[in-house]
Amino acid sequence: MSWLVCDGTVLASLEKAETWSDRRRGLLGRDGLEGALLLCPTRAVHTLGMRFPIDVAWCDHDLVVLRVKTMARHRVGLPMWRSRSVIEAEAGSFHRWGLSVGDQLEIRS
Repeated sequence: MSWLVCDGTVLASLEKAETWSDRRRGLLGRDGLEGALLLCPTRAVHTLGMRFPIDVAWCDHDLVVLRVKTMARHRVGLPMWRSRSVIEAEAGSFHRWGLSVGDQLEIRS
């Protein structure tokens, strides 16, 4: 299992979706998510067919947060061209974690 870390503080457990099929499936078919999901590489996400709204953080190559947004169900997000990965969590998670633009994230195993 991996952990999502910011400034030495563990924010959440982290699942990785690194294959094309894992990224394509993402959070579809789930009723919720404990922790977060890393989609890498990707620049855009959608919530079509999702059962719950999500928080989305677009990150650059070094896992610096470029943009944060809460997406309602059944929406299509615009791509962020500087992004190399996306972190998804249940809506409200980023607020609880204090995650914001400019934060440097780290993945620990």
